[in-house]
Amino acid sequence: MKRIMLVFGTRPEAIKMCPLVLEFKSRPDEFDTVVCVTGQHREMLDQVLRVFGVKPDHDLRVMKPGQTLFDITCDVLSGLRKIVEYEEPDCVLVHGDTTTSFAAALAAFYLQIPVGHVEAGLRTRNLYSPWPEEFNRQAVDVVSHWYFAPTETSRQNLLDEAKPDGRIFVTGNTGIDALRTTVQDDYRHPELDWASDSRLILITAHRRENLGEPMHRMFRAIRRVMEERPDTKAIYPIHMNPQVREAAHEELDGFDRLRIIDPLEVVDFHNFMARSHLILTDSGGIQEEAPSLGKPVLVMRDTTERPEGVQAGTLRLVGTEEDAIYREFSRLLDDPAEYESMSHASNPYGDGYASDRIANILASKLD
Repeated sequence: MKRIMLVFGTRPEAIKMCPLVLEFKSRPDEFDTVVCVTGQHREMLDQVLRVFGVKPDHDLRVMKPGQTLFDITCDVLSGLRKIVEYEEPDCVLVHGDTTTSFAAALAAFYLQIPVGHVEAGLRTRNLYSPWPEEFNRQAVDVVSHWYFAPTETSRQNLLDEAKPDGRIFVTGNTGIDALRTTVQDDYRHPELDWASDSRLILITAHRRENLGEPMHRMFRAIRRVMEERPDTKAIYPIHMNPQVREAAHEELDGFDRLRIIDPLEVVDFHNFMARSHLILTDSGGIQEEAPSLGKPVLVMRDTTERPEGVQAGTLRLVGTEEDAIYREFSRLLDDPAEYESMSHASNPYGDGYASDRIANILASKLD
């Protein structure tokens, strides 16, 4: 039996790693599964763990007020050393591009434990966009032994960097697996009842590189478009970052068809997506999830590491300039053919069975 340790610490990681945890735990004759969370996010992480019924074996509890990337990196790296030495896993699995993933992969590398990178190979080729995520994912791939690429494009990125072909596997994205658990036909919520007589616009915005004037421009564009179209309502589950909240309230307060609400648990958020008309976001994971639900996405960023969605027509990269967002948002609301084209484009990110593929690969390769 092989011991697999999964390490994650943020809400987005948890959404994509919990289906994998459950898959490994469903195979007790093949795997001894160890779950370690860092607590890089706290409340939002715990919400996801509760939804999926995952109980960590170890919790570093690194989150603290005013934490910096220095704090997270140092605390995760030093905290994991004792845990990895104690558990002696055959493989450490990390996900994506967070500081937790980078520090955990480095800790496993220092202890010469093979690293498996879930969602490997995503690239913008600009280390500062998104920041620090682009560095993190490239650094994790430098020390990884197994690469679980969600798409052929991600696989090709890894091959272009001379990663060994025999250790790269295209599996689909585990975030699509999560939707099979969370989206419910009979879901109800008071905020959705409020928006039921309108086209619902779902908004998320939180990226570090968008803080400041870019975020103000994004919010101004959204408000302009919606003020001109009374058949729309918007819900914005706002991030906990005080800078995000300050910008949102400054630009969006006083507009009664846009509600700023507290962050949603994963089941709520996925069902809000399923019932929305379209989504404006600077997130990464939403770019993968929304196409599975037939929802067009306007990506308020200058770069994306998920070009497959742009090529497939499910995503449109609109940047952070006010006029560009205004123009593309207006077009998607006013042009039925454009909307239909985006909402019916094929999802390039998977079929909901990535976790099963990853478990099968490790069962074979570790033997």
